[in-house]
Amino acid sequence: MPVHERRSVRIGGLDVEYDDRVLEPRPWTALQSRWAVELLGSAPAGPVLELCTGAGHIGLLVAAATDRHLVAVDLDPVACSYARHNAEVAGLGDRVEVREGALATAVRAEERFVLVLADPPWVPSADIGRFPDDPTTAIDGGPHGLDVAHACVAAAAACTDPGADLLLQVGTDDQADLVAGSAVADGGWRDRGRRTTSRGVVLRLQRA
Repeated sequence: MPVHERRSVRIGGLDVEYDDRVLEPRPWTALQSRWAVELLGSAPAGPVLELCTGAGHIGLLVAAATDRHLVAVDLDPVACSYARHNAEVAGLGDRVEVREGALATAVRAEERFVLVLADPPWVPSADIGRFPDDPTTAIDGGPHGLDVAHACVAAAAACTDPGADLLLQVGTDDQADLVAGSAVADGGWRDRGRRTTSRGVVLRLQRA
C-alpha cells in the first residue's frame, strides 16, 4: 500500500495540509479569495459556495475573513477529507460544511448562495502530461479544458439569484472569453470583468 506523505503550505495566514493525491494548493489562487471578500463587503446576507474545493484553502480564506457560512463541494473523497481537516485546524469547523459529490447534485434545490467560487480543472486533456506531479482528475478539463468550468457555471446558476456573483478561475484569457461568451449568450449571466494571476485568470460573472 503506498504511503502518502502529508504536506503543508501556508497561504494567506492559513496552514493548508494535503498530500500527493490532492492538487497542491497554489498561493496565487488566493487572489480569488481576496476578490470574494471585496464583493461580500456589499453583498446581502447569505452563505458562500465553493465548487471543486480541493484542499479547501480558497473558500477557507473567505470564511476566515468574513462571518459567512461556507459550503465546499468536491467529488474526491480525499480532497474532502483534507478540506474538513483544514477547516477544523483553522477554527472554522462550525461555519464550514464540506460535501462530497457531483456538481449537479451536491447542492439542494432550495439552497441559495450570494457568491460562488470555483477553481475547476482547466488543462486540456492532451496537455495533462506536462504536469506529471498533479493528480489527473484535478487538472483534466476535457478536450478544450472547459468541460468542468461550464459545469460550474450551470451549477452556480441553479443556486443563485439575480445579483449573485460567480468567481471562476481558468487558465487563459481565451478560456475566459469562451466561458463568459457562453454564459452571457445563455442569458443567465453578465460579464463583470476579470483579474489575472501569475498562472491563471479569475472571471467574474454576475447573475442577470
